[in-house]
Amino acid sequence: MPLYRLEDFEPDYKEIFGGEDVKVLDLYTESGVRVGSVDDALVDQDGRFRYLVINTRLDAVDKKILLPIGLSRINYDQKRVYVDGLSKEQVARLPEYRDSLVVDPEYEENVRSAYRSPNSQFTYDRDSYNYQEPDLYDLNERDHQTFKLYEERLIANKNRVKAGEVTVGKRIETETAQVSVPIQKERIVIERVTPTAADAVVDARESQFQEGEVARIEVYEETPEIRKETFVREEVRVKKVVDNDTVEAEGTIRREELDIDTSGNLNVNETAPARDQLI
Repeated sequence: MPLYRLEDFEPDYKEIFGGEDVKVLDLYTESGVRVGSVDDALVDQDGRFRYLVINTRLDAVDKKILLPIGLSRINYDQKRVYVDGLSKEQVARLPEYRDSLVVDPEYEENVRSAYRSPNSQFTYDRDSYNYQEPDLYDLNERDHQTFKLYEERLIANKNRVKAGEVTVGKRIETETAQVSVPIQKERIVIERVTPTAADAVVDARESQFQEGEVARIEVYEETPEIRKETFVREEVRVKKVVDNDTVEAEGTIRREELDIDTSGNLNVNETAPARDQLI
């Protein structure tokens, strides 16, 4: 199926869209990050949008790519086109588009494969393919608008940080110790006493007057012997234990609620999923 540039297919395309020009819109992600601008659009032979030509800038290099129209949401009031996620990896994988390029089936399949979900069951058949992927090519009508309601939630997490450290070491202290050792010393006592029979006459034959007679008595004494020995005084064991605690935190969070204002006699049906299904 041949594809045409928008202006080549319909030179007065602006009048068809009430003066709006898709080629002046910037491209943003749903989170509000600008990723490029719309350079052109490609339509099929029936005038249906198939691709937006996006001028992106990746690593300071300009590159034109094709964005399937079903992945975009056009907001003319904001002068923006929104895309639900467009990663740098996708831009890098996408083939570059040039104005002189003929978009053939092989080129389109390279484009589509970069956007397809990994869980997609679609199989490409060149002979039968006719834009049968609604996720890529179905464009919602302008009056069908979707917007998201956001809410904030408190997310609890834990970080392990160093609170301090304990250093356990040894040092040597000195002190003066005293010990008592009982010792003995021998001494000589010389007593001079009067004989019992002081006036008795000694037989001359028994008297022995000699010079140099000596009595020898050995005298001993104890001397203290002091030495030092090392003993284990006590053991110190160092270990860590984990104390469990629960920290309570609170904060102010916001949630968007839907306000519906109507005028006139209208029937408005509102459906909402259960809260437990939203979590």
